[in-house]
Amino acid sequence: MRLADEYRRQLAWRPWAALLDALPLAPGQLVLDLGCAAGDVAAMLVARGARVIGVDLNAELLDEARARELASADFRLADLRQPLELGAPADGVWSSFTAAYLPDLTAALRAWAGLLRPRGFVAVTEVDDLFAHEPLAPRTRELLQAYAAAAARAGRYDFQMGRKLAEHLTRAGLRVTRTLTPADRELAFDGPALPEVAVAWAQRFERMKLLHEFCGAEYPAVRDDFLTCLGRADHHARARVVCCVAVAA
Repeated sequence: MRLADEYRRQLAWRPWAALLDALPLAPGQLVLDLGCAAGDVAAMLVARGARVIGVDLNAELLDEARARELASADFRLADLRQPLELGAPADGVWSSFTAAYLPDLTAALRAWAGLLRPRGFVAVTEVDDLFAHEPLAPRTRELLQAYAAAAARAGRYDFQMGRKLAEHLTRAGLRVTRTLTPADRELAFDGPALPEVAVAWAQRFERMKLLHEFCGAEYPAVRDDFLTCLGRADHHARARVVCCVAVAA
């Protein structure tokens, strides 16, 4: 399955509508969708009357976004770790499931805030503790926690970024006005996973080559224990999806 198709499938499980309702968004405003992927949220923002500049580093996903032919959206290839030159001040910034990849999020947020008009908003959504699902075998939990710690030390990905968003926004000089923790039918739910969600998780594990290497011969047991956990009636997610909305000073 292509990455763009996976994003399209996941759209039904995401709480985007509820999170977009929390934005101080007015028709005609310019919103930057940073880490826009295939343009799913950009299309929802356009449907709410916004003009959108979407930015991503994946050319294939940007082709998918452009193929939507959204009249009020422009999609650009750029690395969010580098300064952005957009040509006009924006009214808001939206960024979802991108923050955990940025080794210095505070600096990135400070730069994003510099792209805004006075009193513009920044909304950042990230998952917190992706693998925090129960019940897991103690060895599975130990290996997943060790892998998450190694990824953070290497600056590849911060699995605990969700809980840190408000602190990063505040340090960047923004004022947090709302923090939301909505349910997500793939990432933060209780009870057995939907069949299609279980398939998506199995495919996610197969893509995680570094996790495979980290666990070595124990990888099949870790993967199978986690997938079994998701299918149990007593499954409980401590993982959360966190969205923080902040305004520029």
